[in-house]
Amino acid sequence: MMQSIRGRFLLVSLISVLVALAMANLVLVLLFTRNLEARIDAELSGHINNIAGALRFAEDGRLDLPDRPVDRRFDEPYGGLYWQVEDDERASELRSASLWDFTLPLPDDAQETGTIHRYKLPGPEGTDLIVQERKIIFAAPVGERAIRIAAAIDASVVSDASRAFAFDIIPYMLALAVFLIAASLAQLTFGLKPISSVATGLDRIRERKAERLEGRFPQELKGVVGAVNQLLDAQAQLIEKAKSRAANLAHGLKTPLTVLSNDAATLRERGEVAIADELAHLAGVMQAHVERELTLSRIAANASLRRSDANIAEAVDLIVKTLRRTPRGEGLKWHIAVPTELVVGVDPHDLQELLGNVLDNAVKWSRTEISIQAIRQEQRTVLIIEDDGPGADPAGLRTMMERGTRLDLQTPGTGIGLAIVRDIAAVYDLSVEITNRPVGGLRISIRL
Repeated sequence: MMQSIRGRFLLVSLISVLVALAMANLVLVLLFTRNLEARIDAELSGHINNIAGALRFAEDGRLDLPDRPVDRRFDEPYGGLYWQVEDDERASELRSASLWDFTLPLPDDAQETGTIHRYKLPGPEGTDLIVQERKIIFAAPVGERAIRIAAAIDASVVSDASRAFAFDIIPYMLALAVFLIAASLAQLTFGLKPISSVATGLDRIRERKAERLEGRFPQELKGVVGAVNQLLDAQAQLIEKAKSRAANLAHGLKTPLTVLSNDAATLRERGEVAIADELAHLAGVMQAHVERELTLSRIAANASLRRSDANIAEAVDLIVKTLRRTPRGEGLKWHIAVPTELVVGVDPHDLQELLGNVLDNAVKWSRTEISIQAIRQEQRTVLIIEDDGPGADPAGLRTMMERGTRLDLQTPGTGIGLAIVRDIAAVYDLSVEITNRPVGGLRISIRL
């Protein structure tokens, strides 16, 4: 079923216009036919009156018409216009030359004197005729006589004219249809403009350029706009509350974990190393989970809820400046090739969190240098981070981004960093690929 309002409106408009114009065409043809028949009736009545005024009686009572109608169609055999005068008393008749050898088969029904009777009769050569007949009483030399005067015209005159008129107005009807459909389209465009404004406002909200629907809207849409704004406000409040609760919970756990770590250190000093190591391990695991939950509470729930888009070069510069101040980072060479104009649809804080974890991992394992570059591939930006560390075996590459995975237990860490990278990538539908460099070291490719 058609889902577009514009498409539905245009379909209904097209059907309505075509049906309306078809009906208008029929009505116009009907009106034309009625008017033409009225004119023909008036013409036939005029011929009857002219013939009646010209009829004469000879001294012997014979009917005569010395001044015959002058229309040339009366003189052409089967010319389409005919007249006939009948004298029933003497069984005589006068006819136009156009009838030639044909006699109008006037009905023998009773007629009121002076009244026009109209009917259709068969005519010469199989034609149909529109006939008017009038019975008139004349004063003859031998008394009053009832004379029947009839005038007829070929019915095809009406049908042919109506058909020609119907075809003649078709181009004008089509032009009118185009105009009406164009007017409907203009009306639709103007009428749906407020809805387009709502769609534009929602796009701005999704792109984090606005937090609510703003602007002037028609009365009919104010209820919808108000409901959407209330929903957005409620959603923002719920998200903030959820983040606050997660942060409060994580912070609330930090103090007990710190105490637990201190207890582990105290036990180790007393010589109870096994128990101390177990407590320290449990505290470390729990601390890693707390850190991860704190991080997840800060990232966007989905890409549409990001605050704004992120500039890749600015995020890289901020993280690298921080890592260069660390004991490991200050001794490394940094090769950075990231164009300043690259912007991606990721929240700036989330991109910094992602890059921070990836680069922190690179700093831990790199021997002398780290390379960061951004390139364009298939209309997407690919950020490539390489180090010259030992790399990882194939099994390690497959499990590296799983939560809590550590490939070297001697190196400080929780195994949570790359798992956070995976979580952020899932929110924004990013592709993260980890491979070994041919010359040694690790390469992480992030398709943004």
